[in-house]
Amino acid sequence: MPTMKVGEIKLHYDVYGSGEPLLMIMGLGASSAAWDPELVQELARSYRAITFDNRGTGQSDKPDSPYSIEMFADDAAGVLDGLKIPRAHIFGVSMGGMIAQEFALRHAARTATVTLGCTTAGGKHAVPPPPESLKVLTAPRVGVAPEDVIRRGWPLSFTAGYIQEHRAELEARIPRLLEHPTPPFAFQRQLEATYTLNTWERLPEIKAPALVITGGDDVLIPARNSELLAGRIPGAKLHVISKAGHGFTTEAMPEFLSAFVPFLKEHPIA
Repeated sequence: MPTMKVGEIKLHYDVYGSGEPLLMIMGLGASSAAWDPELVQELARSYRAITFDNRGTGQSDKPDSPYSIEMFADDAAGVLDGLKIPRAHIFGVSMGGMIAQEFALRHAARTATVTLGCTTAGGKHAVPPPPESLKVLTAPRVGVAPEDVIRRGWPLSFTAGYIQEHRAELEARIPRLLEHPTPPFAFQRQLEATYTLNTWERLPEIKAPALVITGGDDVLIPARNSELLAGRIPGAKLHVISKAGHGFTTEAMPEFLSAFVPFLKEHPIA
């Protein structure tokens, strides 16, 4: 269980492969176990893929105190510090994409590229999720079986067709996701942290090459948010994967990789 001290907490991390460093930042309430092993293995063929558990999740510390997006971004920079990596490709999904925005702004010199997956700049410029999606996201977790919390979240992450055709695979993921579950209080702390997102006015300051990518059928963070982000970041590329939901890295892994890996190769760190 590799861990490192970052500020006042310990964070769990893993490193796969070799090559240019790629820091992968997971989303709301999820640990690094939520990354598909097949995805990480594929990226590790060309890159030094680094995953870690955000504070509050997985095998990292879970302080019951206020979190913020800035705090998460500094945690991510602390992981690079611990690995003695001066500069990396930064990739975040959902809340991880919020963190990646803040990372690119707070730690610009350390950002070789930034890839923002299924995310938003938040605030008054954001396109909110449908009320029914928000109701599922914020539904009480205390007293609900963790397996059922995961299952009720599937429609937020995947299209109905994908769930129907891949239910066995989704069920098979559950033990991995629950090996180190996120306590309800920590999920709430992370959710509250997303309300601190404040990047819209500063997005034009991002100088790193940027890829904004999402699923066209995302019912949690609608794809329009990615269009707004790409229009706000100078030179950003936009890629919308049709007929895929919030969990596009799982649902449409081949198309995601066909957009993501060439983008990274276009912008080598050296």
